Amino acid sequence: MSTQVLQMTNISIEFPGVKALNQVDFTAETGKVHALIGANGAGKSTLMKVLSGAYSHYSGEIELDGTLLPIRTPKDAQDFGIQTVYQEVDTALVSYLTVGENIMLGKTVRENRQFMNWRGLHKDASLVLEKLNIRLSSKKLVSELTLAEKQMVLIAKSIATDCRFLILDEPTAPLSQAETKELFRIIEDLKNQNVGIIFISHRLPEIFELCEEITVMRNGMLVSKEVTSATTQNRVVEQMLGKKLEEQFPEQPYTHGRTVLEVSNLCDSTKLNNLSIKVSEGEIIGIAGLVGAGKTELCKTLFGLSDVTSGDIFIKGRRVQLKSPHEAVKNGIALVPEERRKEGILVTETVTTNLTAASLNTFTSFFSFLDRKKEKKKATELIASLGIKTPSPDAIAQHLSGGNQQKIAIGKWLITDADVYIFDEPTKGVDIGAKKDIYELIADLARRGKAILYASSETSEIMGITSRVYVLYDGKVSRELKTSGTDEEEILYYSAGGK
Repeated sequence: MSTQVLQMTNISIEFPGVKALNQVDFTAETGKVHALIGANGAGKSTLMKVLSGAYSHYSGEIELDGTLLPIRTPKDAQDFGIQTVYQEVDTALVSYLTVGENIMLGKTVRENRQFMNWRGLHKDASLVLEKLNIRLSSKKLVSELTLAEKQMVLIAKSIATDCRFLILDEPTAPLSQAETKELFRIIEDLKNQNVGIIFISHRLPEIFELCEEITVMRNGMLVSKEVTSATTQNRVVEQMLGKKLEEQFPEQPYTHGRTVLEVSNLCDSTKLNNLSIKVSEGEIIGIAGLVGAGKTELCKTLFGLSDVTSGDIFIKGRRVQLKSPHEAVKNGIALVPEERRKEGILVTETVTTNLTAASLNTFTSFFSFLDRKKEKKKATELIASLGIKTPSPDAIAQHLSGGNQQKIAIGKWLITDADVYIFDEPTKGVDIGAKKDIYELIADLARRGKAILYASSETSEIMGITSRVYVLYDGKVSRELKTSGTDEEEILYYSAGGK
């Protein structure tokens, strides 16, 4: 199979108030895995959206083996064999259709069929799944799949048509270690089939394991392109940030006060089983566990999003019933959810609207009129104090990078001055520099006497930022550990059900 070379030359694009890309060059080849990395806001996702036809108002040229590709729409990109699997897989699949119908959807639409051969459709879809060694029934509904299975279906959908280059945007962010290993196997299979993989990730160890070449971007410009074996993780981090990375985790606030949150024998209708935890003022408590252990279920139950079937929740010694998020907020609980774009921010609203959404009563005058001037002033203060990179307070949230969106998701709760802050995978899909900012934000809340629950499947984060950790397994606390007296191996041991 002959190698094909994809080349993007002098790509530039502007949005209101910001130049997102400035004369960027990028090259990828079939049969290779090429990493595209950079801090949040570096322009890597924007560059790939140009390549995938999502943005048409760019300047510059895209060529394949020297032939100009006039890509201005997603259909153009797909016609030239360029497919994309985005991080938010739920938005790219039709949940009420079957696996087979989703896989063959693009082909079906292109062929404009009047009569559908359903048996043939499922046979073709099954062949695609078999080619990738994905063990899924083509007749299963997408709504019944796990997040990892949905991602596999999206990849299968991408190669159901002629796929020369596959763009994977943060593909491992929602996956467990076992699921990540399976994804890597599929990537290797695609590479052997002469498909070029463009791999966007913030996880440097997996980039160095999987990719042959690395392109680094910063502030909308190309910084470097190197063979992976000829560089190091520290060098890549310096290229991404433009400076040496300082100590990542902040110093622990050690002054702990009275118990703020106490959960006793909590059960919900899905996962939690006689779960008990305590969190004090000024304490950052880790909630560790593998995907499916019950971390997210605990976070949502404490925020009134799931029904409590038995057990008790106490806030500052007072028993509370949290039947809705409204009740949780009234009782001083704030949640920064795992899926920030779906649940944490209002993507089509302005930065100002997002930052003030959880505390509108603070900005209303008599007769419930919103004081826009007061609202914008507070938003401007928060933007400065949190280091949110935005052209203006009126910018739309969906146009900001993932790290800045996460700062907004946290910032909206700072005005409410909650007692308990719950963070569910707060650094998911966030670059190294923005992670450090988020750790500092959380540590500062603890210094102010707030009780912090920090749920993460990243054991290095648990070790770096918490003082105690509850390890969950199958909806239960399998172990409570003091962070200073444990290590990542022990946390993983109990996460996997060790006794």
